[in-house]
Amino acid sequence: MNKGELVRELEKRLGSRKAATEALDAVLDTIVREVTKGGKVGITGFGTFDRAERAARTGRNPRSGASVRIPKSKAPRFRAGAAFKAYVKKPSTLPKASPAAQRASAGTAATKAAAPVKKAATATRTVAKKASATSTAAAKKATTAASTATKATAKKASTTKATATKAATKATPAKTASKKAPATKAAATSARKTSAAATPARKTATAKTATARTATTKTAAKKAPAATSTAKTAAKKSTAKKSTR
Repeated sequence: MNKGELVRELEKRLGSRKAATEALDAVLDTIVREVTKGGKVGITGFGTFDRAERAARTGRNPRSGASVRIPKSKAPRFRAGAAFKAYVKKPSTLPKASPAAQRASAGTAATKAAAPVKKAATATRTVAKKASATSTAAAKKATTAASTATKATAKKASTTKATATKAATKATPAKTASKKAPATKAAATSARKTSAAATPARKTATAKTATARTATTKTAAKKAPAATSTAKTAAKKSTAKKSTR
């Protein structure tokens, strides 16, 4: 099998000649460059590519039999892996399908086996979602019912309080009026009593002032004749003195 045939085989598996050619060239170029640098490329199950170095030695020309000096050299070397050797020794052990085909068939079998598990998982998820949805709906209904009940009770309590306050406000004016009326009556009666008690005192005070005024007038009248008599006696004395002179 040459490179072209190898590319055709790869084309059957990759589906494109260009992709097969690029893949093969990339693999070979990578191996050559690594071995040239003195490295090693190992592919598990296939083999190992490396560089072999030979020292200088003395050889012999097979035609003439003369000894010849052979310089040191470097050469690429491939050592097959254990699986590769086993397949060469016993071709019957070689699998019928390629590793890629085996992986594809294993993947399809795994997907087929996992399909029922996925279906069961999806079914359980749907059941769990439905159960959670029903539980949430029931919880919402319960909360709404509780909120409506609390609102109704609050409204009833507020209405009863409002009616009680209205009745209290209606009753309080009558009570205050009834309380105020006796108070005003008592105040009026007390004022009357005080005025009645004050009038005799006023009468007595006016009487006393009138009597005092009459007494003063009487004393003034008594004093006036005495003054006149004294004036007369003084005049008589003065006339008597004049006559004696």
